[in-house]
Amino acid sequence: MRRILRWTLAAVLASGSLIAVDGATSPATALDNGLARTPPMGWNDWNSFGCDVGESLIRQTADTMVSSGMAAAGYKYVNIDDCWSTRSRNADGDLVADPAKFPSGIKALADYVHSKGLKLGIYSSAGLTTCAGYPASLGNEQRDAALWASWGIDYLKYDNCGDHQGKNGQQRYTAMRDALAATGRPIVYSLCNWGEESVWTWGMSTGNLWRTTGDIQADWGSVTSILDQQVGLEAYSGPGGWNDPDMLEVGVGSMTATESRAHFSLWALLNAPLIAGNDIRSMSAETRTILTNTEVIAVNQDWGGKQGHKISDNGGLEVWRKPMSDDSVAVVLLNRGNSTATVSTTAAAIGLGSASSYSVRDLWAHTTGSSPGTISASVPAHGAQMYVVTGGGITEPTTSALKSLSSARCLDVTGASQTNGTRTEIWDCNGQANQKWTLTGAGELRVYGNKCLDVYDQGTADGTNVIIWDCNGQNNQKWSLNSDGSITAVGAGKCLDVYANGTANGTKVIIWTCHGQANQRWTRV
Repeated sequence: MRRILRWTLAAVLASGSLIAVDGATSPATALDNGLARTPPMGWNDWNSFGCDVGESLIRQTADTMVSSGMAAAGYKYVNIDDCWSTRSRNADGDLVADPAKFPSGIKALADYVHSKGLKLGIYSSAGLTTCAGYPASLGNEQRDAALWASWGIDYLKYDNCGDHQGKNGQQRYTAMRDALAATGRPIVYSLCNWGEESVWTWGMSTGNLWRTTGDIQADWGSVTSILDQQVGLEAYSGPGGWNDPDMLEVGVGSMTATESRAHFSLWALLNAPLIAGNDIRSMSAETRTILTNTEVIAVNQDWGGKQGHKISDNGGLEVWRKPMSDDSVAVVLLNRGNSTATVSTTAAAIGLGSASSYSVRDLWAHTTGSSPGTISASVPAHGAQMYVVTGGGITEPTTSALKSLSSARCLDVTGASQTNGTRTEIWDCNGQANQKWTLTGAGELRVYGNKCLDVYDQGTADGTNVIIWDCNGQNNQKWSLNSDGSITAVGAGKCLDVYANGTANGTKVIIWTCHGQANQRWTRV
């Protein structure tokens, strides 16, 4: 045996690799509620109505979501924002829907929305009061979550207003996460903490989407300012948890049709939740066409879940790209300037391999052309063109970090050691050599050039440690990187797993029976 020490089950338990649950051993789990596997799509009343919300508006909006074709295009959440309740809780301590605004009550409204094949959302805040001064949920998480579940609520937008009672954001948002889970009802959880406390670094284990900025406004300057704040966040997003640059302002305020189309293209490429904020009951045909462009929506809803990112900026002429699950690349050519300009890129620049010709699908003109390798368009001021380019296959770097989707931390060799037998763990991504893994043609994941990611002692049991060892060609050093983000140990047939779904620096990495949860899914960054 190449190892001097054998680990007994007792030793593994003592080391913390496994935990006991009902007499058996299994990894602990944090948020993995099975929801929002693609970015949520729906509507919210706030951008157009503020506090002027009521039962008739929600019913009419649900009706229009179906009749306009929005539901068929993928929109399903009809979300009530602030000001829906009375100014105080009742004698039992429960929130009460304002009887003047919601005379039939929220439960009846949810039943109506559900009868349309849609889902209903509600609003509260992680403080003592909401932004408009209504009672909120800090300290009443279990009570409020149970009430909403009894009403049939499907989505919670949880704001950041009110007295926080000295608690930080992660504490307050985690408390509601746990309260929602305790109801047993599937409720999409939207963290609206305005991008504070680097929420993207802990959002995946807490909610299904998290605001990355302050509130959006219905003007081009606000849209582009928020767009700029998304740069560098693409590593913190994936199926089940999404960066949220706030709701759509398509067809709202001073936004022109050209600006709205660019806004919608960019939010789709960013894998942003597509939550319309206009009055869909009276929207123009042009606005409806933008919001129901199923080809653009398909980019947003691609099952691979890779967020788009900016690859070039030439004085406000920008190129953004998003790798798709079918080896194509979605591209947005953006002109932030005040006059029409030509924006160009190449197949190689957007990450496609060499080919004699590339198929270029225009997602707004709904036409397909071909190119020897240049993608170029005359783009109007404050406008964008959007394409899906196919050919040559996506070329990704051979060497990369491996980031856990559950923690947004990287696979790391403990202490940057090069000693055989050193454990692997997750740690803040830092670009150092002990986080750079090279996938070889033999299926190895090499680090430092001569060490391999290795399943300890050729083990196959759940909880076996993953270490580094001199590369030797054995099956316990061979790995399969799968399209769903999982990484399978070839010799064991089990998945690379962050122990107990932990998110803290230093949480060790093991193998475990594959189950598809976020602590077994990785992205190459």
